[in-house]
Amino acid sequence: MTSSSPGADGSVAPAAAVGAALAAPGAALLLDLDGTLVDSEPTHRAAYRRYFARRGWRVDEAAVRAFAGRRGAEAFAELDGPWAGEDPHELTAAVIACLDLAADPPAPVPGAAAAIAGWRAAGVPVAVVTSAARAWAATVLDRLGVADLGVALATAEDTAAGKPDPAPYRHGAALVGAEPAACVAAEDTPAGLASALGAGVGLVLGVTTSHPAAELEAAGAHHAVADLTALVPRAGKEVARARPQRARR
Repeated sequence: MTSSSPGADGSVAPAAAVGAALAAPGAALLLDLDGTLVDSEPTHRAAYRRYFARRGWRVDEAAVRAFAGRRGAEAFAELDGPWAGEDPHELTAAVIACLDLAADPPAPVPGAAAAIAGWRAAGVPVAVVTSAARAWAATVLDRLGVADLGVALATAEDTAAGKPDPAPYRHGAALVGAEPAACVAAEDTPAGLASALGAGVGLVLGVTTSHPAAELEAAGAHHAVADLTALVPRAGKEVARARPQRARR
């Protein structure tokens, strides 16, 4: 559901809820990267499969999906598999080396670029909160055409613990000078949702690019949406009321 009118049960639809939240003083937009701004989970899963195949490891699809939304090194260290006993950081570097953007290009999620550009134009701070490294985050923003809009980056280099720990979202909110409760977040994985909710983010959307709506709602998403169209600001009251603010890096 992405319409802006109240539902039959009186609930507020995602677009209206987002507009109201981001029009409030002190609000900010916090966005996951992979699977939220770009549909890159297939890109990353292909890299994991490619690496596992090179090692001769048989790893089922459920195990591959368990890496979604998490730092690779933390997942390798915690998940059971044929990689047990190996350096998780070296494993992660080897998987990254298997990324093939030509064979498995990440596709922009509809509404992603427009949401960032629209809210930045309205003066609302925007931060990307990701388990990925800063270099990949910068690459994605460049591909979306929003790299020069003052988007703050909370990446794997910035916090000791990654998602599902709340630290990444707490850091993302602090980067733009916002209280987590005044923020809107969008995430595509249960791990990311747990991070945002644990940090106290006030409105959290689950994007169904990599997990079904029921799974995201069970993980605590306030709304489940197919893409980021619901986050695109409307030419209405919420944009006019948004207070100009400067995102801090």
